[in-house]
Amino acid sequence: MAYEQLLLDNQFCFRLYTASRLLTQVYTPLLNRLGVTYPQYLVLMVLWEEDHQPVNDIAKRLRLNTNTITPLLKRMEAERIVRRVKGRMDRRQVIVSLTEHGRALRELAANIPEEMGCRIICEKFNMEDLLAANGTLDTLISHLAGQLEQSEQ
Repeated sequence: MAYEQLLLDNQFCFRLYTASRLLTQVYTPLLNRLGVTYPQYLVLMVLWEEDHQPVNDIAKRLRLNTNTITPLLKRMEAERIVRRVKGRMDRRQVIVSLTEHGRALRELAANIPEEMGCRIICEKFNMEDLLAANGTLDTLISHLAGQLEQSEQ
């Protein structure tokens, strides 16, 4: 092929995209027990670490735009998982807090990382591989975030 670089099988980004999509699909039955989607689960993990956060802080932590996360938070509020209130000092700021139901979901989710580990780890992929992949992906994410920052300046 004249354009070898355009073959799908030669694309690193396609592998990441496919792995991400498949990983989310493997999470789905576990998250269905909680009644949340994968993006909602990510928001919950951020709030379980530190409750009462501005929307902007949650968006930054998840590397999402606020216009992406706002509809997600509205759905979570409608499902009584989180509560959104205007900031006291800055009325333009929206603070997101867990409801009692949102806090209770933490207990139900406590075994999900272990269950996912069992689903991922096999004779071809072990815990050391996962930890090495985390480090490599963290480096890649940091590099790509830096590239975006440079292009925005």
